[in-house]
Amino acid sequence: MNLAFFCPRWGFERIPWETFLTNVKEAGYTGIEWFPYSEKIDYQKVIRLLQQQQLEFCIVMTVVEHYDEFHRYLSALKEQLLDLCSMRNGDYAPLHITAQTGREYFTADQIEKCLACCAEVSRQTGIPIYQETHRNKWAYVAHAVLPVLEKHPDLLLTLDVSHWFCVSESYLQDQQVVVQKAIRQARHIHARVGHTQGPQVYEPSAPEYAEALEAHLKIWDQWIQLRREEDAARCTITPEFGPPPYMVFANRKGSPEEEQWRLNLWMKSFLEKRYQVVP
Repeated sequence: MNLAFFCPRWGFERIPWETFLTNVKEAGYTGIEWFPYSEKIDYQKVIRLLQQQQLEFCIVMTVVEHYDEFHRYLSALKEQLLDLCSMRNGDYAPLHITAQTGREYFTADQIEKCLACCAEVSRQTGIPIYQETHRNKWAYVAHAVLPVLEKHPDLLLTLDVSHWFCVSESYLQDQQVVVQKAIRQARHIHARVGHTQGPQVYEPSAPEYAEALEAHLKIWDQWIQLRREEDAARCTITPEFGPPPYMVFANRKGSPEEEQWRLNLWMKSFLEKRYQVVP
């Protein structure tokens, strides 16, 4: 089974695309994870640059505007998903879209309509759309996701368990039923180490965060093993340590971009060695 790492564009929007993609290629990433609406850019130019570097790409998205009326939010969700799915050059298209869907206060009926919208766009375009476990969205906390996964065993996830750890102020030792369901339904991982008081540790290799790192590894290890047992062709992971304010920048030596790059390369190298991936 192949393990493919995707570098986040998040945090590097000030870096010219040519420089950024050259760095991504030289660091051994398979491709990038990109939120196209985060910066003003000619999307087709980016796609051409990606192809020139022989890099793949996946997209992460959230509805960019705030809507007080649900029907307007739902309309924008569909419109923006369709637009993002159209960012392609023939067969060269997003590997998948990670959708940060809805809000934490949406009703069960509203969540169902959001999921149906994502499923419809995925069927129409042929591009998988995964639901991300994320604070502030419908999948913000483990116990709220459990009934949805039970109702939709075919619902696929981008699993970022750091958010659940933070929201619940625990490593979910007492919520293993939903954790196991999420592992089974995950198809992409956001590999950022959080803790019970925040979504991102200061330094994942520091001894004081050993418990937090181990809590994430326990879940990622199970996911990798399950995908191997299922004869998956490959697993995709985005090392996703973020910029300030996710990153506490005090007392760091490099720039925010340098530190974020270092943290994500550390995560990538650590997981490559752990899962015996040869770059």
